[in-house]
Amino acid sequence: MAHVKKDESFWTLTVTEVLDGDTARPAMDEDDHPTKEEDSEACGGNYCTSEGLAEALKSVASSQLWSFVGYSLPIASLFSAESSSHLEFSDINSEDSEIKSISEMDISVHQEKTYVAKFESEYINSSVPLYQEYWMRSLKKDLNRAQLAGLSELVTSVCLSGLKTPPSLTLTSILSPPGSQSKPYALWQELPQAKSVLYSLSAQDIQLQEAMFELIVSEASYQKSLIVALNVFQCSAELKHILTRVQHHVLFSNLKDVCRVSERFLQDLESHIRQDVVMSQVGDVVLNHQKSFQQVYVPYITNMMYQEALVTQLLQENRKFAPILKKLEKDPQCQRQTLKSFLILPFQRITRITLLLENVLKRTRGVCLNVPNVKEAIEAVRKIVEECDTRVQKMKRTELLVSLDKLVDFGNVKAVPLITRGRHLIKEGSLKQLIIGGNHKASVVSRKDLYIHLFNDLLLLSVRSGQRFIVQDHALFPDHVRAEEIKTTILGLPSESLLLHLTKKHNRSSSALILAARTQLEKETWIKALSSK
Repeated sequence: MAHVKKDESFWTLTVTEVLDGDTARPAMDEDDHPTKEEDSEACGGNYCTSEGLAEALKSVASSQLWSFVGYSLPIASLFSAESSSHLEFSDINSEDSEIKSISEMDISVHQEKTYVAKFESEYINSSVPLYQEYWMRSLKKDLNRAQLAGLSELVTSVCLSGLKTPPSLTLTSILSPPGSQSKPYALWQELPQAKSVLYSLSAQDIQLQEAMFELIVSEASYQKSLIVALNVFQCSAELKHILTRVQHHVLFSNLKDVCRVSERFLQDLESHIRQDVVMSQVGDVVLNHQKSFQQVYVPYITNMMYQEALVTQLLQENRKFAPILKKLEKDPQCQRQTLKSFLILPFQRITRITLLLENVLKRTRGVCLNVPNVKEAIEAVRKIVEECDTRVQKMKRTELLVSLDKLVDFGNVKAVPLITRGRHLIKEGSLKQLIIGGNHKASVVSRKDLYIHLFNDLLLLSVRSGQRFIVQDHALFPDHVRAEEIKTTILGLPSESLLLHLTKKHNRSSSALILAARTQLEKETWIKALSSK
């Protein structure tokens, strides 16, 4: 579900695996050399009940949300090993610290060679705008269309069920950056080759050609922005000097590989139109690149969670980062666009391709031209986005599970490893344990705060002490856990009470606890969760 926001957070969308090894990690560029710290970096994902790629990215993008129910994500550990030995915190904290020019820096890193595309478009000239401009204009058109069709249709078209929130749709973000002067986009019917066949095509046929040609125009715009991101930011010697190798890799991930794949995709699209100006094979071209899309987009988008966290950390801890970043963003090539807008491009592009293909499919109705495999291409791209969604959820869950593991104290209770393949949190929260005492003449009910962590395979009962959880008991779930209603009136208990059975605890004994929720609804929710199979 999309939400129109007025504020613009780091990501405009409002979006490692050590357990089973199936989460793709961003590939190192050929000029990067992995270190022990990089190999041991990060933990993958299995803790948290939030849904969706965008929701996960949104949660980590907020500094307040880096503490999740009292658990701080171990983002510092992600970069600390190599970072601490390279970052000069005395310089960072010095009040009179100045940003030195590159000539003044005593550095061993050199300016990386700029990225030069091997393929140059025959149809799209240099006047094509940056993809940020194209994307904003496209969103503006979508919003105008939504005024008639309803915003819900736009939301449905922009995101999948798992992608809760598409990039921000605020009017501020849609308007062009101040001073940007982009020329009108190229149209298929303006191509010299197309003029000779226009007379033989119907208006619907031409609209279909324009819809397919937009894939080419938008990919050329996307390619242009990626090259700017690589040459201005990733190749910057100033940034490399203040970042560790791990930090630099996390910040830019496999962006260079994304650019190469985009270049080959654009080349194939234009090769198709050279063969026949009346296009029909765009679905086949997308399917031919399905594997390469998956190989670069899944690790890049999965890494965006760490990207965002690193930028937040650098802005807070490295006084040199913000001034250098501001200086780079003033480069004329950036056209007043920020690093943030460049780093989000791959996510915007892979989701936009689906919309472009859906428009092509819509235009095929009522025309004679056969355009095969468009539905298959849409489904292929959709599966890639869904895989990104799944990977981010999984990574975030495990990242938070790792954090929780550091806060749980088993004390005298038999300890169990929390970080286990496939484990994730279903529900957590505080309930009151009701302890009935007294004698045959009168009963006394005392209350004790009990914190419950319900995982898909384990139940933990703890007492909270500050930020830590002192485990009182645990049992395998759902095999040895059962919850049910209790006759509260007869026992004189609150109506929000429930009975929790632990048929086999950590010490192999059984027990029953009376717990009280705050509301009737909370009680019913807990009974349902604890009774789930």
